[in-house]
Amino acid sequence: MIYVGVTGWGDHDTLYSKGTRPGEKLKEYGSHFPTVEVDASFYAVQPQRNYEKWVRETPDNFRFVVKAYQGMTGHERKEIPFASKEEMYEAYLESLEPVIESGKLAMVLCQFPPWFDCNKENVEFLRYTKDKLGTLPAALEFRNNTWFSPEYYNKTLEFMEREEWIHSICDEPQIGEASVPTVLHPTHSEKTLIRLHGRNHEAWKKPAKGDKWRETRYLYNYSRNELNEWLENIDKIKDETKDIYMLFNNNSGGDAAPNAKSFLELAGISYEGLAPKQLSLFEDHKGSGKSP
Repeated sequence: MIYVGVTGWGDHDTLYSKGTRPGEKLKEYGSHFPTVEVDASFYAVQPQRNYEKWVRETPDNFRFVVKAYQGMTGHERKEIPFASKEEMYEAYLESLEPVIESGKLAMVLCQFPPWFDCNKENVEFLRYTKDKLGTLPAALEFRNNTWFSPEYYNKTLEFMEREEWIHSICDEPQIGEASVPTVLHPTHSEKTLIRLHGRNHEAWKKPAKGDKWRETRYLYNYSRNELNEWLENIDKIKDETKDIYMLFNNNSGGDAAPNAKSFLELAGISYEGLAPKQLSLFEDHKGSGKSP
């Protein structure tokens, strides 16, 4: 199955009815897509009550891709707000219990930073990370292209297969060492993740201090031809993995949700079991569509 969605659910205005409150958006989101990426977990380990709420608000067949906390992937350069790494992992895994128990956890996404290059120390760190996550399905995304250099390309993929990492395949600008190529190679027979970050080359390079680079980095609108490229890419790998999760992360300009919708249309994909569409003020609640 191909699960298509976007990263986060708060900023995709085209999905929501006028007046939808922030706390109600996930319910409505679930009427459009069967999966979403949880970004809040990257910035802080979430309390269980948040996950309990999100589980309640989504259909039975909905799936969450939950980002690893930044202290787990080396993004947090300051001291982590935990007494030890062990305590950090315990807190993170405990927080996920409602999603795990509900069967709605698609995977934990471990996205490593651009300075995380291919060397022996970092290979051992990946082993440590995977071990700490135990039996949870875990996706691995690089942001440093040394992992896919000619010298290490095959070794990286073999390592991911051996350690049972789910490959997070990226579509992103190619700007040198701080980006990775699109490597169409699933490493897990059950699941593969695809994340589309846009192709905004200039914004992908971090501008001078003070520029609002985070607001423009993912400013990109995929063309119909580019979405068709991804139809062809998925066709190349669909027999190598059972489920494919495809998340659009190009939302600086609000393009992620429309692009995801366009992709579904091009692919001829529709989903059963989504949340009911929110009815407008004058729609018949029995479904006739006639005004009262």
